[in-house]
Amino acid sequence: MTTLRQPPVAATRPGVRPRVVGRAGLYAVLLANAVVVAVFFAQAGFASNALIVLGRLTGLYAALLMAFQLLLVARLPWFDRRIGMDRLTSWHRWTGFSVLWLLLSHAVFIVLGYAESSSLDPVNQLVDLAETVEGVLRAIVALAIILLVGAVSARWARRRLAYETWHFIHLYTYVAVVLAFTHQVAAGTTFASSPMATAYWYALWGVALASVFTGRLVLPLWRNLRHRLRVTAVVPENDEVVSVYITGRDLDRLPARAGQFFLWRFLTKDRWWQANPFSLSAAPDGRTLRLTVKRAGDGSAALRHLKVGTRVFAEGPYGAFTTLHRTRPDAVLIAGGVGVTPIRALLEELHGHAVVIYRVATDQDAVLYDELRDLALARGAELHLVTGPPVPDRLAPRELARLVPDIAGRDVYLCGPPPMMNAVLGSLRELGVPKPQTHFERFSLAG
Repeated sequence: MTTLRQPPVAATRPGVRPRVVGRAGLYAVLLANAVVVAVFFAQAGFASNALIVLGRLTGLYAALLMAFQLLLVARLPWFDRRIGMDRLTSWHRWTGFSVLWLLLSHAVFIVLGYAESSSLDPVNQLVDLAETVEGVLRAIVALAIILLVGAVSARWARRRLAYETWHFIHLYTYVAVVLAFTHQVAAGTTFASSPMATAYWYALWGVALASVFTGRLVLPLWRNLRHRLRVTAVVPENDEVVSVYITGRDLDRLPARAGQFFLWRFLTKDRWWQANPFSLSAAPDGRTLRLTVKRAGDGSAALRHLKVGTRVFAEGPYGAFTTLHRTRPDAVLIAGGVGVTPIRALLEELHGHAVVIYRVATDQDAVLYDELRDLALARGAELHLVTGPPVPDRLAPRELARLVPDIAGRDVYLCGPPPMMNAVLGSLRELGVPKPQTHFERFSLAG
């Protein structure tokens, strides 16, 4: 254990927290647009049938949430650094189910409303609308796609599908978006009610699609053309773990920070189509990027055999697991297993006193421990290696309080396997660590 200590420094992030700013920005965008939609809906006038009124309103808000969905998955750097891809993906998932229910309500209310005004039953009324009203058939196809995507996104189905299969099906959501928009153009009463309403909806969809195009295509392509990343070294850390060193041009201009991750594609004939999220295991120094990966499948195992000079396509950097969110001058860094990679990078960047707790089953599992020890000595940090089986819990509240008596007054950065993270988060709650001082991120990707 290293105990040399630097003098404490003042907190570097006074004022409103970046995550609060990012979240408030998204809420403000959604609320403002919800009000605008309501105003245009009221200006367009109401149908005599209440079911048709409800159908039109639910359809409008479904369209608004579909546009908001695109913003959530656009991977725009400003939002990603403040909120984190895992939280944006979680919001995307719940927004997606909201869109599904709104679209179903829209279809049911519209069909029942027109059936009530005619002599047709609901099924024949739906057929009649599809045959006689432009854009309705496209809306039916869009709804069918949304239902399919919703079904494969349910937890029971998601666990049974490979990520690549789920992702491929998820891409059809963009087809549904285009079909829904053309339906709105062709049949939307509110859309055509005034030039301002038409301009608003074109602008809304234009901004949403442009955000996705910029964040998911233009920015990654531009960065990779600029930096031209290549593998410079492949270093085994032990039988299960390997570090890959990458360099390129102008890396000092790449806005990467310790704690962030990239989606890495190694452009070999058998791996170019696979993108995997791996954290940086060393703070970016403007010359080299490093990732350290534990073998967990064929993809990660193949990294050990990468050749020097292999071209790399990297999307990112992503993630809010950075010092941007610090609220206190001192910190606790808790790592489990290969979750040490972003923790080790953060230790390089943090100022103030840090306590590092590294949880592993055995001493042999402590990847990068020598680097952690040397960094801790150089930066005046305390380093605790906690070994043993999962039971008994060696990071229970009493143990954490013994290792870090003032833990409630520190920022806590946590990365490790989900069971370990859940247990530690419970311990932190029991110890009274305020939620804004707890920082963690789970890899969770949306289509």
